[in-house]
Amino acid sequence: MPVTWMNRPPTPGSRLATFFLRLFGWEAVLAPPPGPKFVAAVAPHTSNADFWVGIGWRWATGAPAHWVAKRELFAFPVGVVLRAWGGLPVDRRRAGGNFVGGVVEIIRREPEIVLAVAPEGTRRRAEGWKTGFYYMALEAGVPIGVTVFDWGRKRVGVIGYLTPTGDIEADFARMRALLGGVRGHTPAHETPVIPRPRAGAGAGQG
Repeated sequence: MPVTWMNRPPTPGSRLATFFLRLFGWEAVLAPPPGPKFVAAVAPHTSNADFWVGIGWRWATGAPAHWVAKRELFAFPVGVVLRAWGGLPVDRRRAGGNFVGGVVEIIRREPEIVLAVAPEGTRRRAEGWKTGFYYMALEAGVPIGVTVFDWGRKRVGVIGYLTPTGDIEADFARMRALLGGVRGHTPAHETPVIPRPRAGAGAGQG
């Protein structure tokens, strides 16, 4: 039985996507969401191969999973493809040039959304996670869903949630605990689950 968003009945498409994930040894996981909106912190993201596994999870669960990018990238005809793959344009001008503020507006306007962000910000090892995703969730008043590409156990999806408290060190410690034992496609490229210093209020797009 496919794991589906808000326990909705599976569709032929979700069943087919679940079949193909299982064919390649993958399990789609979705811890019961605490509500219809959350920011999905997706990690470890160490390979382009993660993209196809993630798309399979989106189709298998029927989750309203989206990602964001600056509005200028969504010009026709490329924008049609980007939207079809879950892309949402952010208009920084409406938020005073603040990317995080623009994303918060999107979260607030959507009735349901799983906003996927790769906080490592690179598929190579970095010194820590970018914190934009954390402040998006904090300012929008939504949970963070810890979402994995776990190549060690062949699991993809949301394994747990936390409500950001504003104590970023304590909240990152909780995320580290949830990610214990999770291995990326290329373990040497995994970034430590610690907050990277924030350059400013508009920083941390990932």
